[in-house]
Amino acid sequence: MTRNDPLRIALLVYRGNPHSGGQGVYTRYLSRELVNLGHQVTVFAGQPWPVLDDGVAYVPVPSLDLYREPDPFRVPMPWEFHTRIDIAEFALMCTAGFPEPRTFSWRVRRILAARAGQYDVVHDNQTFGTGLLGVMADGWPLLGTCHHPLTVDRGLDLEHAENWRRRLTLRRWYGFLAMQKKVARQIPRILTVSSSSKRDIVEQYGIGANQLEVVPIGADHTHFRPHPEIARVPGRIMTTASADVPFKGLLPLVEALAKLRTERPEAHLVVVGRLRADSPVAAAIERLGVSAAVTFESAVSDDRMVELYAEASVAVVPSLYEGFSLPAVEAMACGVPLVATTGGALPEVVGEDGVTGLLVPPGDPGALALAIATIMADPELSSRLSEAARRRVLERFTWQACAAATADSYRWIIEHHRANRSSSLPPC
Repeated sequence: MTRNDPLRIALLVYRGNPHSGGQGVYTRYLSRELVNLGHQVTVFAGQPWPVLDDGVAYVPVPSLDLYREPDPFRVPMPWEFHTRIDIAEFALMCTAGFPEPRTFSWRVRRILAARAGQYDVVHDNQTFGTGLLGVMADGWPLLGTCHHPLTVDRGLDLEHAENWRRRLTLRRWYGFLAMQKKVARQIPRILTVSSSSKRDIVEQYGIGANQLEVVPIGADHTHFRPHPEIARVPGRIMTTASADVPFKGLLPLVEALAKLRTERPEAHLVVVGRLRADSPVAAAIERLGVSAAVTFESAVSDDRMVELYAEASVAVVPSLYEGFSLPAVEAMACGVPLVATTGGALPEVVGEDGVTGLLVPPGDPGALALAIATIMADPELSSRLSEAARRRVLERFTWQACAAATADSYRWIIEHHRANRSSSLPPC
């Protein structure tokens, strides 16, 4: 096999929609660019269904869709149960566990078994369910992507839990992590998106460093680009929080906004995401009196997202931890001056020299407010950050580069698989 030979790729994602998290974004843009390189890609995805581009094949892997809106944690009707996997999925949910990675892997193994010989490689996008061990046992060359260790999310959620009942529920919810760690240790090659994530995966999952390869992801720089014809709105701060959860840092950003408005009353925040009415963030917005200065937009289209970036005076990534941060790279690609924290891989992505963005400690509202105010008060600094950020993305973080490096990893795992299979054959 040469570097130019086209590959037939099965790309697995248990939650496909790009609006439900980074896995869906990764699936969409990686599959598109692999096809543009001449490869054949088939995405196997569960609900919420993926958004895919022309040329990418698609096989739905239906689940009971127990967390769908507007009725999450629903009780299915009796006629919806067709297999033992369906029963197991519902039973695990009833114990407050999260069954989707496990049950998706079981279902996709059955589907792949009926398609023997149709693909050269199977690529799992952070499912790490036990069914993948069966996929490898069935003879498929398989590698995985781990964006960051979800043990970090669990630790931050537990740290911010309001009471012991919430902590107990979280421990049950994250029970799937023991399975994921066990499965990931048995996959010969795992891609991750930053050196920071690689260190954390080695430490928290017990995976050997030689199993891991860093392949940074990127922005669709042809779509996420500056639009100088759209005027920036004075005082407009933009952030993206796909879920109102503690580690995204929305609470300290709201507190920073309240501090900022004492000197800049025009300051206001647009959040791309959904607010839970019972969340600490909702309570803080009410308590701090900034309800009129905070707007939430959910299910935003790509075009609207670019428009929001163009209107923003400052973009902020206030996360306590990030394994990479697509919002940071997309803001930089749009040429928006950026404030981010030093949580996880953000310094690696944004740059630590202050040339392409300003960094502050995570969870520090005062530091966030000061950095935002510094950019708003200095048009020359704003312009310098904007231009340098766009250059950094074009040099380091594009989906084309990600797809090319990922294809090289596919060839490595295929050759590794062939070598192992040959060595296991009995002598003639």
